[in-house]
Amino acid sequence: MAKKLSFFDKAFWITETVHNPKHVASLQILTLPENAGDDYLDNLVAEMRSFDKPVYPFGSKVKAFLGYPLALVPAEMDMEYHVQLHEIEDVSDMQSLHEYAATLHETQLDRTKPLWQFTVIKSKKGRDFCIYVKIHHMIGDGATMVRWLQAGYLEEPDSEKFRPVWAKRRKRSARTKRSKVNSILTGLWESIITIKDILWVFVRLLFKAIRLNRHYMPIPFTGTRTVLTGQVKQGRVISTCDLDFDRVQALSRRSRATVNEVLLCCFDIGTHRFLMDYGHSFKRPLYTNMPINLRKPGEETGGNQIAIVPVKLAHGSNDPYLRLRQIIENHRIVKNAAKKATPSAFSYYTVIIQTFALIFEQLHITDWMKPIANILISNVPGPKQARYLKESRLKAIYPISTITPGGGVNITLLTYDKTANIGIVACNRHIKSLEPMADYFVEAFDMLEQCIDNPDLNIEDIGEKIDEVDKAIVLDAPDEEQMGLDSLIEEEEEHASVPH
Repeated sequence: MAKKLSFFDKAFWITETVHNPKHVASLQILTLPENAGDDYLDNLVAEMRSFDKPVYPFGSKVKAFLGYPLALVPAEMDMEYHVQLHEIEDVSDMQSLHEYAATLHETQLDRTKPLWQFTVIKSKKGRDFCIYVKIHHMIGDGATMVRWLQAGYLEEPDSEKFRPVWAKRRKRSARTKRSKVNSILTGLWESIITIKDILWVFVRLLFKAIRLNRHYMPIPFTGTRTVLTGQVKQGRVISTCDLDFDRVQALSRRSRATVNEVLLCCFDIGTHRFLMDYGHSFKRPLYTNMPINLRKPGEETGGNQIAIVPVKLAHGSNDPYLRLRQIIENHRIVKNAAKKATPSAFSYYTVIIQTFALIFEQLHITDWMKPIANILISNVPGPKQARYLKESRLKAIYPISTITPGGGVNITLLTYDKTANIGIVACNRHIKSLEPMADYFVEAFDMLEQCIDNPDLNIEDIGEKIDEVDKAIVLDAPDEEQMGLDSLIEEEEEHASVPH
């Protein structure tokens, strides 16, 4: 039975190229059980391959007409393609593992087969091994894939209950049946509201462009060109790092910021430091593409239900805390804009701006255009307790995402067992390694954490240039952006003083 695809799902197939595949992945580090023999992983792969009747969507391939995807239809399975076994010298050598994972990640999935692949990576040294999982983005977004990942792991070590994720049957939520007339009228009304909201988004962006409304989302394609942006070519660099998530949450509470805002601040500082190593200096802030989950609370639908919109980061201060306050202000401007539009309107807004980015990429003019953003950052909550694959303990899960047209660096964070596992990926046209960037992120978090109690602790020069402004002979009027920050702080202080 064929399964229909949404337009947003189809977009990941249509926009895919050899140079810019649209799969997402995870790099999972596991430890062999104590009693594991030399043939343990060979037997594990053979057992995985024996589950050759996958459930939807793992047992389905894309049915297309002239390159346009129509639906997912049942397919014959080649389990030796979908479950592979490779070997490297030492899985615990993270830099070598990153380099090997990058070669796996840059390769496009076979579009004539179901769009997923598991690669078990043996190690000649030590007791750790790795599983690299690659799944096409048209099948689902990050929230969907984390649910699948959790389904394939156990809460306790058990060799008898093992069943890989593609063989796990999942409960489907019951859908409310509506009459055809009711469905048509509801769909028509939703379309009218969506069109109205999309038009209003672009009107507000126009107002911002002509400086009538500065407090709105950033205008697309106003990012800064760097060695990380530009035409996306085949070839990837990958790195990973970890943060203690209890510390991240504690810092979030102390600074009266969300976890995402704390992480944005650290990633912003780290990216500036990395780009400064390549001779960059900045007169304007960097921008991030921020995925927004459009699902309602508790909703567990599959497919893609996200919008990706730019958020302005910080500029002009070497004080990490003041940079955090700027990011809080800019982040909440975008969140407020999202609340004033329907989820479908923001989805289509994402499709519209990404379509222009794709056209630039197809015409090979991306290097001459400003990017939508410099960084794509997303945060996906994962399992809170340790998980097991049979009797092998899962030590870490590093998400490795795709790269949007226009390039930049994609940073994805997944929380697992009280640790924030961070995966970083970029195109390797102009850079050879992301290892320094990963180190800079950890150092930026340490500094942000310490500067709360030590206001004298500042970042060293990160290449930012501030234009000189002529001084008037009268007292300067308060800066508009600072007024916004002051009002935000006052609002938070009032909120904090209200007993709960």
